[in-house]
Amino acid sequence: MGQDLEKVLVTEEQITTRLQEMGAQIDADYAGRDLLIVGVLKGAVMVMADLARALHSPVAMDWMAVSSYGAGTTSSGVVRILKDLETDIKDRDVLIVEDVIDSGLTLSWLVGNLKSRGPASVEICTMVRKPLAFDVDLDVRYVGFDLPNEFIVGYGLDYAERYRNLPLIGTLAPHVYEDDA
Repeated sequence: MGQDLEKVLVTEEQITTRLQEMGAQIDADYAGRDLLIVGVLKGAVMVMADLARALHSPVAMDWMAVSSYGAGTTSSGVVRILKDLETDIKDRDVLIVEDVIDSGLTLSWLVGNLKSRGPASVEICTMVRKPLAFDVDLDVRYVGFDLPNEFIVGYGLDYAERYRNLPLIGTLAPHVYEDDA
C-alpha cells in the first residue's frame, strides 16, 4: 500500500504517543465515574480499541453506526441510525469516540440525540479534527490531531473501504482515485 500514499501526515509512533496522553487525561477527568465510551462505526474501530487499552480505569464500551450519506459522496442532510446502542445511557457519563470530524454536522446531530436520552454527560474524543469542524458549535474535549482539509486514509479512515488498516494517517496518491473520478 506504500505506493498508494502520497504523504504521511501522522506516524504510528505519533498516534501511540497521543493516545497515551489522551488516555491519561480521560482517566484523570473521569476518575471514580461510570464511563461508557461509544465508538462510531466503522472508522472509530482502531481509535476505540487503542484508546480503551490506553485507559487504566474500568470502562464500558458500546457502538453506534450513523449515516448522513445516501448512495453518493455528499451528505443527504438526513441522519439515520444504522446501529443503535445496546446500553442504557441514562445517568451515565458518555464519551463519543470518533476517527475524524470533517464538518461536524452528523456528530452534532448525534450529540443531541444522545443528550435526549438523559445521560449524566456527553463528551467527544476524536483522533482527527479538520478545519470545517470549527464552523459547527461542537465542543470537542479530546483531540488527537488537527489536520488540514485533505482527504486522509489510515488508522480507521478509508477510501472505498480500503486503507483502514494502515497504522498511520496519510493522503492518497492521485493515481489511486483518478480512475474512479
